Amino acid sequence: MDRRTFVKGSLLGAGVVAGASKLARLADAGPAAPPATAVLKLCSQEWIVPGRSIKEKAEKIIKWGGCGLEFHGIDVREAERARRELEGTGIGPAALCWGSCGGALISPDPEKRKAARAQFKAVLDAAGALGATGVIWVPCFNNESHKSPQELDKMMADLLPEIGDHAVRAHSRSLLEPLNKGETFYINRLEQAAAFCKRLNHPGVCMMGDFYHMAKEEQSEEEAFVTGGKWVHHVHLATGRSRILPGQEPHSYVSGFRGLKRIGYQDYCSLECGVKPTRRVLDAAGRAKLVAEPDVEIPRAFAFLKRQWEEAAG
Repeated sequence: MDRRTFVKGSLLGAGVVAGASKLARLADAGPAAPPATAVLKLCSQEWIVPGRSIKEKAEKIIKWGGCGLEFHGIDVREAERARRELEGTGIGPAALCWGSCGGALISPDPEKRKAARAQFKAVLDAAGALGATGVIWVPCFNNESHKSPQELDKMMADLLPEIGDHAVRAHSRSLLEPLNKGETFYINRLEQAAAFCKRLNHPGVCMMGDFYHMAKEEQSEEEAFVTGGKWVHHVHLATGRSRILPGQEPHSYVSGFRGLKRIGYQDYCSLECGVKPTRRVLDAAGRAKLVAEPDVEIPRAFAFLKRQWEEAAG
């Protein structure tokens, strides 16, 4: 069965929603409120920004017109240290980018699954300590699981309520990321991630979108974000071909930004990409080469994205 069949049957048939904990029983009451006015909160993964400390990187981001930094999967101690370095800079903590735990979350070995869940919960604790938007994760990359999508659907139905409950206790959320087929055979489009979020209707089980993957998988980036709706709580920015900084090769973000505006998006849009070398220099042997200049190119990317956001009006 495909993802749409799963949406219609497997979660409800297995009684997952009906049997979930009280934290998961948060169905909306009454008519939906109109979406808030969307905001463009530009940020970057921390490793892309030059600097000797988090504080120095934060100062650069705010100078360039951004307002956040995204981190990799860190522990609580590292998160508390990062939070202290961000204090007073005007920069907020975006998501923590964790990954798949080597596919162990959906391993056939119950002990590996148990250990992976403990690791996931520890990163959620770190996200809560930092005050981050959530923890970005994927069930598996290619070659990390030999199970069928149908089998993985059942494992996800078992995993997500427990992870969601812990995320709420940690004052954070899990952020399921769809990837293109070159990186995973499982969950490639935002509608597939949204199916889990909508059926569970759990504040700790949310999702994100990445323009790089969406360019390869989505027919309409606007409609993809609209399908994700209130469950979308983070966005990654990169070009669709070379996965470099926005503006460094042809790629429009207008359609996707229209979708974010339609859902009243309030969270971060973060650079997750390389920086194309553009400056020609001579090496010690006098040979010409190109080097990357993130201090020059990231501000240009932010300016380009702000223009694209304006073009998405209406």
